[in-house]
Amino acid sequence: MTLTNSQMGNKAKSRLITCVTVITLTIWVCITLIPIVIVVLTAFKSDTEISMADFKWFPSSFTYLENFRAAFAMGDWLLYFKNSFIITSITVIGSLLINSLAGYSFARLKFRGRDVLFLLILMGMMVSPQSIIIPQFVIMRSVPFAGGNNALGQGGTGLLNTYASLIIPALSGAFGIFLCRQFYVSFPQSLDDAARIDGCGAFKTYVKVYLPLSKTILATLTILKSVSIWNDFFYPLIMTQSENMKTVQLGLQMFRGSTSTHYNWLMAATLITVLPMVIVYFCAQKYFVQGIVSSGMKN
Repeated sequence: MTLTNSQMGNKAKSRLITCVTVITLTIWVCITLIPIVIVVLTAFKSDTEISMADFKWFPSSFTYLENFRAAFAMGDWLLYFKNSFIITSITVIGSLLINSLAGYSFARLKFRGRDVLFLLILMGMMVSPQSIIIPQFVIMRSVPFAGGNNALGQGGTGLLNTYASLIIPALSGAFGIFLCRQFYVSFPQSLDDAARIDGCGAFKTYVKVYLPLSKTILATLTILKSVSIWNDFFYPLIMTQSENMKTVQLGLQMFRGSTSTHYNWLMAATLITVLPMVIVYFCAQKYFVQGIVSSGMKN
């Protein structure tokens, strides 16, 4: 059977589109990887190899580990990692619970003012975190009976310079609630009807039926929230002051001096600080893409 001219033309057009797509994506991947490659190469360079006088694109030896030893001798990195792990872990676990429960409520429960309240929450996605940092700072400082405060929230520091000041404001978010709501809203009504026949209330239906089906969306939120909290520099800078509360992102600022910056030490420390997020991504990547594009089960 011979192909017609039209079929041959469509086949050639399809091959051309595929070729252009592959070339475009390859170029985009290379552009994206360039900063990462520079970070890795710089982490193994000596001071002379990154200076303008004797600059080299590639280090003379990848076994040059002095940069890593020097970088971690600059501060108490075990403490910085411990603080980041505590803040990130508690925030992510609490956020998964709150966002999924709120998303389930907006998607499956019917109550007065539901749509208006959801619209108000969506408005939170239009507000930048930097614009509300002052009200959050005042609220954290004015918590009664915390940090030396009296019943009126005065006289002390409240929750400032504590884990609570970094965890509580990040426990929930408009984007997480929106993502969970969109995931749950497309589940068939038959699930709720079957659970109701079995004697399950709203909360028991959420626990017994919806949570087991939420692996993709929860894995997606885990990755997004973990990266956001772990890489956060602005909130820890504002909410904490002491050395004991430093996170890894604040620790990286030690390498920036008033006259010079040890870029090789900075890149070495950066490589180590990103490893936990790489591990989180590889553990949850199986569900990540599904969670982004999935809208749940269809009727």
